[in-house]
Amino acid sequence: MYQDLKKRVWEANLKLVEYGLVILTFGNVSEVDRKSGVIAIKPSGVAYDQMKPEDMVVLDLEGRQVEGTLQPSSDTATHLHLYREFPQIGGIAHAHSQFATAFAQAGLEIPCLGTTQADFCPGPVPITRMLTENEVTSDYELSTGKVIVERFEQLDPGHYPACLVSGHGPFAWGKSGLEAVENLILLETIAGMAATTLQINPGATELEPYLIRKHFERKHGPRAYYGQRKEK
Repeated sequence: MYQDLKKRVWEANLKLVEYGLVILTFGNVSEVDRKSGVIAIKPSGVAYDQMKPEDMVVLDLEGRQVEGTLQPSSDTATHLHLYREFPQIGGIAHAHSQFATAFAQAGLEIPCLGTTQADFCPGPVPITRMLTENEVTSDYELSTGKVIVERFEQLDPGHYPACLVSGHGPFAWGKSGLEAVENLILLETIAGMAATTLQINPGATELEPYLIRKHFERKHGPRAYYGQRKEK
């Protein structure tokens, strides 16, 4: 019934492998069909080279399985909470890519040291607080979604398409599963650049706000002029 949705999610998950973002099966991509009120997500622990489109698991936004026989990703509750709380997003990607995960493990946001990152988001890539023991033991995956939403109380998820979960790793989102993966690729590149910059010059400082604002707004602002004009 949801063949097109499952095929898109399958293809987006394979992009994690193509771009070297995943270790073994440590990653997942989902996409939501808001009109139908369902998401499709990677099955838990299934090797990427063995997955087929029909293996993708379809659930409603309350987590009830609608289609598929395999168990969904263990991070499903995180995805579902973000879809419920961030109505403007259409896809989510999660992996344990090297540099973004290193910042998460260090408990540090990724500072905006250059214009590459300013093109991506208008400031440092945010990081959540560490989950409490009670949050981990009661409902770990749901709590992970909740601390991301908590971190975004003063941030626009449309402007910041990713977040680091302290001690865990990155989550990225977009208008589709594929766009979420693209944002995860960009996040990993930015994290690698920041790590290398700080290794070369530990005293490197963030860009001036006016330069961050210029680069972000020329791509994402109300008068953006990056790229080609769309035909009317």
